[in-house]
Amino acid sequence: DSEIMALFHPLWTTGNYHWYLKQNLTFDSSEGSHHIVSLMWDQETPYRLHILCQQWLYLCYDWQWSIDRSTGGGASDLANVAVIDGDKVLLTAFRHAVVPPPLCTYQLQLPCPVNQVAFCAEPARSGDLAVLDANHRISIYRSGRSSHIVKIGAVGGLNASVPVPWLEKSYRIDIVDDKNGRNPLWLRLLTWLQDDLLLAVSQGHVPGHTVIHHLKLTSVAEEECVDISSHLTMAGDVISLCYNAKTKVVALQLSDGQIMKYHWAETPTVNPWQSSSGSAVRFPSPCMQIALAVLCGEETVFGLTDRCRFFINDTEIASNVTSFAIHDEFLLLTTHLHTCQCVSLKNMSLKALQSGLGTTSAPNSETLRRIERGCRIVTIVPQDTKLVLQVPRGNLETIHHRALVLAQVRKWLDGLQFKEAFECMRKLRINLNLIYDHNPKVFLGNVETFVKQIDLVNSINLFLTELKEEDFTKTMYPPLDPAIACEPHGSDRKKVDLICDSMRAAMENIGASKYCLSILTCHVKKSPPELETALQRIRELRGTLDAEEALKYMLYLVNVNELYDHSLGTYDFDLVIMVAEKSQKDPKEYLPFLNNLKKMESNYQRYSIDKYLKRYPKALYHLSKCGPEHFSEFLNLVVDQNLYKEALKLYRPDSQEYKTVSYAYGEYLMQKHLPEQAGLIFFRCEAFEKALDAFQVSGNWQQALCTAAELCYPEDKLANLARSMAGRFTEKRKYADAAILLEQYAKDYEEAILLLLEGTVWDEALRLIYKYNRSDILETNFKPSLLEAQKNQLMFLETQKASFSRHRKRLSVVRELKQQAQNDLLDFEAPNFLESDLFSDASSMVTASDTSSKYTHSNSRISARSSKNRRKAERKKHSLKEGSPLEDVALLEVLGEIVRIIDGLKGESQNLLKYLVLFGYDGQAQELQQAFDEILQLTEHSILEIWSPGLQQFPANTVRTQFLTLCPILMLLRDSSLLRGSALPPGILRGRDDLWALSGKSRRHSFAHFSQSCWGCQA
Repeated sequence: DSEIMALFHPLWTTGNYHWYLKQNLTFDSSEGSHHIVSLMWDQETPYRLHILCQQWLYLCYDWQWSIDRSTGGGASDLANVAVIDGDKVLLTAFRHAVVPPPLCTYQLQLPCPVNQVAFCAEPARSGDLAVLDANHRISIYRSGRSSHIVKIGAVGGLNASVPVPWLEKSYRIDIVDDKNGRNPLWLRLLTWLQDDLLLAVSQGHVPGHTVIHHLKLTSVAEEECVDISSHLTMAGDVISLCYNAKTKVVALQLSDGQIMKYHWAETPTVNPWQSSSGSAVRFPSPCMQIALAVLCGEETVFGLTDRCRFFINDTEIASNVTSFAIHDEFLLLTTHLHTCQCVSLKNMSLKALQSGLGTTSAPNSETLRRIERGCRIVTIVPQDTKLVLQVPRGNLETIHHRALVLAQVRKWLDGLQFKEAFECMRKLRINLNLIYDHNPKVFLGNVETFVKQIDLVNSINLFLTELKEEDFTKTMYPPLDPAIACEPHGSDRKKVDLICDSMRAAMENIGASKYCLSILTCHVKKSPPELETALQRIRELRGTLDAEEALKYMLYLVNVNELYDHSLGTYDFDLVIMVAEKSQKDPKEYLPFLNNLKKMESNYQRYSIDKYLKRYPKALYHLSKCGPEHFSEFLNLVVDQNLYKEALKLYRPDSQEYKTVSYAYGEYLMQKHLPEQAGLIFFRCEAFEKALDAFQVSGNWQQALCTAAELCYPEDKLANLARSMAGRFTEKRKYADAAILLEQYAKDYEEAILLLLEGTVWDEALRLIYKYNRSDILETNFKPSLLEAQKNQLMFLETQKASFSRHRKRLSVVRELKQQAQNDLLDFEAPNFLESDLFSDASSMVTASDTSSKYTHSNSRISARSSKNRRKAERKKHSLKEGSPLEDVALLEVLGEIVRIIDGLKGESQNLLKYLVLFGYDGQAQELQQAFDEILQLTEHSILEIWSPGLQQFPANTVRTQFLTLCPILMLLRDSSLLRGSALPPGILRGRDDLWALSGKSRRHSFAHFSQSCWGCQA
């Protein structure tokens, strides 16, 4: 690879215009050692070096890039990253500053070139560093408690002091047990497990075997040395190693991709890594980087090859990953699509993770972020939101991934660290509503803690001004895991009002004077704004600098004209002038107006102000206190603004003003076409003449007669009133009410009987005949009316039957014509389109809407007219004219209307049949019964033929509506039997399947089957 060149023993690489000495191969020059004869880079495999030594010793080295970073998860971890540069280790503490290479926070100088670096895996000692140099010595550097301090600062930024790690001890690795010496870099994959224990691997004496070493740091005879113990030899070449400090598990990767689990705590053993299914885990390809994490409660191995293939256990998840890192519960990846994905591993299954990484666009905007081309992950600052990336040219970029930011903010909020959360959200432009929406109950219970931590008035005001009624955990920032969604606050009050009231109470309790501006913000932010209350607080501060500052601040929050109007609404002219002076208003505009108001009487002054501000209910209240001389003005205001209800509350019911307002209210109700309510109001204010007219218009004859009694009408005048109302009821076909008026108040029972006969109210007419002992009317009027009604109903039923038959036949003809036209169209298309059988039925069906499309377009101009014209156009579209586009739909509507009309005749026919039988007109009754039965049978037998849901050429909603409407109607008609249970002589009117069911037999069984068929078709 052209990035690395071999110059004798050292290996150099370049980055960001700087040459780094990364490795130093030191061969012993003593007699008997293996001297280099030849070396060369591999022509096919990058980073592979071939070395041939004397005595035919062949060495092959493979290198992979790795990042040496601290792995602590606490806030004390400085996110250190170490870079090897010859005899120096360049350390950068990314928690305090992002220093681009080759610069660094500080550097550690060693006596000889460095080959490996390892940070301590214990979280409490994550800043400690172990350095293995070319002379086989391990130097231990401790963080903290150092006398050397590096000060970090930036223009306009925070200054920090970082202690430099100090050298504790340097340990020598004794290799005297090997007579032939050790080859360069014989110890590799150095890992610091515990405070005094390191782990490393070396090549075994037998090819294809690896030796695992435990390096124990000890002091013997005042000499520091490393005790190499627990030599465990295993088959296979170990090419990578990773350690999980939380689970104390070591994973080894062999050159064939197999993963082994190393148990190091007691007796060292190596076993194959097994998945939850019990199968051995093997990467399909060897990975250059591996890591451990818990996924779905199972320890899982993550791996990334040099070909950007990303594996979880033995499953390939993605093939475009360039780098990855595991941070807390998150998996972060960079991809060839120049994106950085951040996926939560909590409650995440392997399939869900695979599908989430396999899509080009993440379903949640939190998980995906665009980055610069070719970026790789360097480190993630623990307990922070910084993600450090390195671009191909070598410089560093810092981003704050939205998923990391929100996760950290939620942790701070759960820990009641409101200040840290607030500062982060403000800096990274996270909406501050999340402070409340994340957990409303916790926030409301710790409002005082929030105020004390934030402390700054401007910051509290910023939080208050950003408040919205929207729940941001459901819209902008939904949690990655829906199971952790917080419950709402459970209050019926609005969110903003609830927060403002809680914040105001807390600030008043802590110190009202200190948080004066924030308290004003709480009043202004509420819905509706409590501007008058805020102005009252400013008035209490009058004469101080705080009042001037508070008023000036209010003008930033509220429009000056609106604030001027609300200050005028306090009736405090000094406050009004103070607000006006802070605004851009011209004194010539408001001073004359204020001076004129000051001259008025107090109540009239407030009335004028309220009327000017259009607060009419308040203006009405103040005007009512101005005395009777202003009552005309009061009444005009009531009429102009329709404040009748409010005005009636301001006077006693026995006062003349109350009656005057009531009279005006009644007139208003009459104009609104509410005569009955108007009559009640007129009656209350003793305007009986108006009440009588209103009751007559509304048709409430009972109240009208009561009102006439209050007017002391004589009998003749009362009779005329009754006749007048009876005439109106007759026009409205309310014969029963008209008959009561004529019989009881006009004393004209004969006219009442005639009206009842005209309205076919047989029961009441017969009662009056026998009451007044006028049996002659039975022969002269009653019986002829019965027979005439029977003839009319017969004629009507015959007409409906004929119409039903005619329309049914025409509907059959129309359907046949449409089916024939449809078949002709299919026959015409068949030779032209050989693959016509591939088209669906829906695409080849000629529907009613298709045939009427031309008609519909021609009426598009009509649809834009008034509703009356639209209804007219609709009726014209559903025309019964032969050949019209929607003739079949119109026929269906007419047939359905006939069935509904027959249903409406049920009660009237039943009553008529009763009296025909009573007076011995059995033949006429049987004739009417038979006609009714025939039309019912006709509709019953035609229902499935007409409204068959299988016919697709009719709109589905029309067929469904006809079914839902007509089936219950026909069921009621068939089951009603009109005179079921009547006490009639046996044998009378026994026709075929009599609808009366006089013989006691029921026809329910026949229609029950029919009803079941109808609803079965619907289903």
